[in-house]
Amino acid sequence: MQDLWIYIRLLVKKVSIRKDTYRRLTVPQFTVVTGLLVITFGTLLLAAPFSSKANVGLWEAFFTATSAVTVTGLSIIDIGLDLTFVGQIILAIMLLIGGLGLMAITTFLQGFIVSGTQLKTRLDRGKTLDEFGVGGVGKTFQGIAITAAILICLGSITLYFFGFNNITNSGERVWASVFHSISAYNNAGFSLWDNSLQDYRNNWVVNFVLIILIILGGFGWRVTNDIWINRRSLKLKNLSLHTRLVIRSSFILISLGLLGLIFTESLARGSFLSLIDFDDRLLTALFTSVSARTAGFTNLPISIESVSDSGLLLIMFLMFIGASPGGTGGGIKTTTIAALMAATRATLRGQNEIIIRNRQISDKVVLKAVGITVGSLLFVLVMALLLSLNNGENFSFLEMLFTCISAFATVGFDLGVTSELGHFGQLILVIGMFVGRLGILLFLSAIWQALYKSKLQQRNRIGYPREDLYV
Repeated sequence: MQDLWIYIRLLVKKVSIRKDTYRRLTVPQFTVVTGLLVITFGTLLLAAPFSSKANVGLWEAFFTATSAVTVTGLSIIDIGLDLTFVGQIILAIMLLIGGLGLMAITTFLQGFIVSGTQLKTRLDRGKTLDEFGVGGVGKTFQGIAITAAILICLGSITLYFFGFNNITNSGERVWASVFHSISAYNNAGFSLWDNSLQDYRNNWVVNFVLIILIILGGFGWRVTNDIWINRRSLKLKNLSLHTRLVIRSSFILISLGLLGLIFTESLARGSFLSLIDFDDRLLTALFTSVSARTAGFTNLPISIESVSDSGLLLIMFLMFIGASPGGTGGGIKTTTIAALMAATRATLRGQNEIIIRNRQISDKVVLKAVGITVGSLLFVLVMALLLSLNNGENFSFLEMLFTCISAFATVGFDLGVTSELGHFGQLILVIGMFVGRLGILLFLSAIWQALYKSKLQQRNRIGYPREDLYV
């Protein structure tokens, strides 16, 4: 007992020392460190005997914890069989932590850790966090939690009474309803069954409940809160530009995925969608189109054999774009692609200003959109190249690129590649999931600030002459 107290005292002393170090971290660095700590703690919990069976080692727990915190859904274990009920509860909690926003949790923790810093620093950090769509602690975090709780409860009740009717055991049905509602709202894609939701492909209740939860979770709290505030006079013109853009972009992408999958798979002989009835084909294509935007649930077998190359390319496009800022999903975000399209349109028309819905968009927003898109694309290509060097003889480049986009965009679609990779390949996916959840700009900013802090401060004080560049 005395040794235990000594260990605790040393641990407390070490934490107090680290506290001063934390105060000197920038917001990107703070977010990265917090994410790593949450993953580490989750790994230890999942690896414990009360959480998993003997075949789940430290590596399997680490991969699963990363996939859960980043709400990806890629897994190298069977969640329903390899994790105990306690382990499944821990997994669901990690989904909530990652899905409700790792940055929202960071904001909450930061209120305690940076209390000793100067007021200006705290205000600057709060402004930076606002730019990432999380606001401050207090009412914003409370609103996020209440909205999530209401929607998850409604989804669970509906699935229990009208969805999972084939589950005879009431306790198992309750847990299946709650777990899949949590997973859907957080765009995680984790399922208690090894074939995901393929057994419920024809169940309209299950499909539509999960579709609604996925869409609302992907919208983000800003959008749902804006809709709630204007519920008495709900018209698009009364909503903010951000909300209108998110809604329009989301439904355009969903429609594109639905029609595109029906078209490509109907023309492809032998594909899964071409072999089922039109009603089932319509529902399956709709669910896949919604789920491809970072949810990761599947109600059809996704593989090289069951889906055409054109269909896989379309799914990769949807995965790469992903959800919306402040939502529970990943990807480069719907507003990013909207800003790029608006900039392209302005260039083709010879306009100097970028206009979206009669509102002028600043050049800073467009530059950020370009940086996110280019950085994300290069990062995914590097991931695929590293995988191909290590597993080029086992899988095609299309399979590896698909898996890398799925990991980076925190989707969780898998062509059967993930479990067959070695530790090196799975580590690449782990890094991709973590970077994709945080955001490529935030992650690179954290590294850049750590390596070149003095240069950045010096560069901000220097003015440079302007010169044209022909492109």
